[in-house]
Amino acid sequence: MSTAARYDFDTVIDRRGTWCVQWDGVADRFGVDGLLPFTISDMDFETAPEVLTALRARLDHGVLGYTTWQQDDFRSAVAHWYATRYGAEIDTDRLVYGPSVLSQFSQLLQMWTAEGEGVVVHTPTYDGFRKAITGLGRELRGVPLGDVPALERELARADARVLVLCSPHNPTGRVWTEAELREMAELARLHGVAVISDEIHADFVHDGRVHVPYSRIADELAGAGTGAGVSTGGGAGGGRWAVITSASKSFNFPALTGAYGLIGDPADRTEYLRRMETAEGLASPAVLGLTAHIAAYRDGADWLDAVRAYVAGNLALVAERLNAAFPESAWEPPHAGYLAWIDLRPLGVDDEALQRVLIEREKVAIMPGVAYGAPGFLRLNVGCPRSKVEAGLSALVRAVGAVRAG
Repeated sequence: MSTAARYDFDTVIDRRGTWCVQWDGVADRFGVDGLLPFTISDMDFETAPEVLTALRARLDHGVLGYTTWQQDDFRSAVAHWYATRYGAEIDTDRLVYGPSVLSQFSQLLQMWTAEGEGVVVHTPTYDGFRKAITGLGRELRGVPLGDVPALERELARADARVLVLCSPHNPTGRVWTEAELREMAELARLHGVAVISDEIHADFVHDGRVHVPYSRIADELAGAGTGAGVSTGGGAGGGRWAVITSASKSFNFPALTGAYGLIGDPADRTEYLRRMETAEGLASPAVLGLTAHIAAYRDGADWLDAVRAYVAGNLALVAERLNAAFPESAWEPPHAGYLAWIDLRPLGVDDEALQRVLIEREKVAIMPGVAYGAPGFLRLNVGCPRSKVEAGLSALVRAVGAVRAG
């Protein structure tokens, strides 16, 4: 039996009535209940059976007391994942933990920036970054994806403090090349700007692309050779940096909470953990989230490869249907992830008019690009059974046709 055949991604699982943000919370964003949602970036699949087995075993133990993440089962699972997935050796002394990637992001911003200072991001921008940066009173400074001169201008500003990488990039699904990452790292170091690399989508890179951990780039810059995270005794040589990530995106268990990261400088790690344990009162992680991470990284690789292949098929279907209906679209699947970033501008449709037809006539919810600072785009989540993708695509094609027809 093939790896893919061991898992069922076609069966529709009813998520309504489970307090699910994507299905039960659709009215909060779109103003209408009962829409077929392709929105928030979680998947409609059960998590890996290996993860479920580990969770059941932990529940069967019956005691759910305070837990520590600073133990070998977790540290070695992360090291195993980096070694087998990326061919990378990490220094587990650099590991830190937190309740979510965005919580880690917020803590690092508070450590490394002051109110009014500049945080540089690529546009379009994940809306969680926008909310965190502006909510903390920092100045969000966007640079178009791939525009290196604009990036250098922003990093050179006297009060620029942090460069945010989304690697792979959300919402576009772009996978940065090693050369691109090295160029950005060198610019950040040159201008004394810290780098926060959100790598939560890294495990979902599609065939033909390779994710390069930022820790490896930083260490090479510091003269540490080719290891990805091998300690150099500090972060200064490769600049100040942190990687933040989680298995929750790729294995679909965000509701369990739990994220981890690597912080290059020992003093920064100490300060981060002090803040988490004292100011935030988060010395003990959620035990089920920790259990899920260990099981996913030890035993979940086959499931992940199978779901990634299934999603690649969904993305191929998006390309087939869109380009057949609208050849001028010339849409191509993203390098990574299960989010189809669709450029509507060649189709000449008005964003607001299209959203009205999608919601009122077609009864579907698809994220508008304006949420990411990019009017004229849509973000369509295809991390779901193919039948749902087909229904969403049919609705989208009809809606675009209706708007173009006037």
